[in-house]
Amino acid sequence: MDLNKRLSLIKRNTCEIVTEEELIQLIKTKKNPSVYLGTAITGKPHVAYFIWVLKLADFLKAGFKVKLLLADLHGALDNTPWDLLEKRFKYYNIVIPAMFKSINVDTKNFEIIKGSTFQKNAEYFYDVLRMSTEATVHDTRKAGSEVVKQSENPKLAGLIYPIMQALDEEYLNVDIQYGGLDQRKIFMFAREYLPKIGYKRRIEIMTPIIPGLIGEKMSASKEESKIDLLDSEEIVNQKINKAYCPIGVIEGNGITNFIKHVIMIIKEDNNEEFIIERPQKFGGNLTYKKYEDLEKDYKTKKIHPVDLKNALSKELNLLLKSIRDSIKGKENLVKEAYPT
Repeated sequence: MDLNKRLSLIKRNTCEIVTEEELIQLIKTKKNPSVYLGTAITGKPHVAYFIWVLKLADFLKAGFKVKLLLADLHGALDNTPWDLLEKRFKYYNIVIPAMFKSINVDTKNFEIIKGSTFQKNAEYFYDVLRMSTEATVHDTRKAGSEVVKQSENPKLAGLIYPIMQALDEEYLNVDIQYGGLDQRKIFMFAREYLPKIGYKRRIEIMTPIIPGLIGEKMSASKEESKIDLLDSEEIVNQKINKAYCPIGVIEGNGITNFIKHVIMIIKEDNNEEFIIERPQKFGGNLTYKKYEDLEKDYKTKKIHPVDLKNALSKELNLLLKSIRDSIKGKENLVKEAYPT
């Protein structure tokens, strides 16, 4: 694959790259660069995780080594009870690979790493202390403001969180850190503070945060905003049916945004069309190869929200089937990992 095709794959669906010049130089000079995404094992994974699963798949197709950090200690720093960490790690370690399987991506260059396997090492802890003598309370608090749960009387853990995430880039030996746009402040913190303790800054790549079902960010802490990976077909249909999707409106619309950033990417990769089924009396079926055409028709009210929701429900339930299957026989693990 030539440089332009690799670059196009990496840039697809992204909203910011810091910096693109560094990325181009990396691709030119390194045959198999490496990238990582870290996810703290806190709430239950939901369907918005498909955005970063698809982006990691793009990196794999572009010849990258891909590392997924299941950050158990970061989960504890963000208020996950210590006694639940191992159970939640096991849960994530089942459903995340099932997500990759559901989109039929080759994962031979994909690796899952448990954070505590290296974050408890003496050398790592020494570097946490070193960076803490450089970083200010203001900068660490700002870095974690969109990622770590905030309160009027914050715990020290929230200040340690961005320091560890910055160091993860070095200890995972990667060229790029990738994440959602909500990670931007931590990414910039890493670029500023890693050189202060003698390590190189990395390239930072971000994808957009899509609206949830109620017009806000899809969040594990807001049940009404998200679709869980294990939700039944009936629940998926119900949630999508109730979702915010005003006719002709794209802004804040979780339905159209999910179709744009997930469903149409999968369709494009498989050379398939997105089909909206309608009775002949309402004009018959509509088919789309490009999201831009769908958005145009939705804005001009050619597509009714009910028909769009029904089409998404069908596609999403097909996507979730293998994930639901992956947890069969392990239902007790889910209950133990998320007892409430």
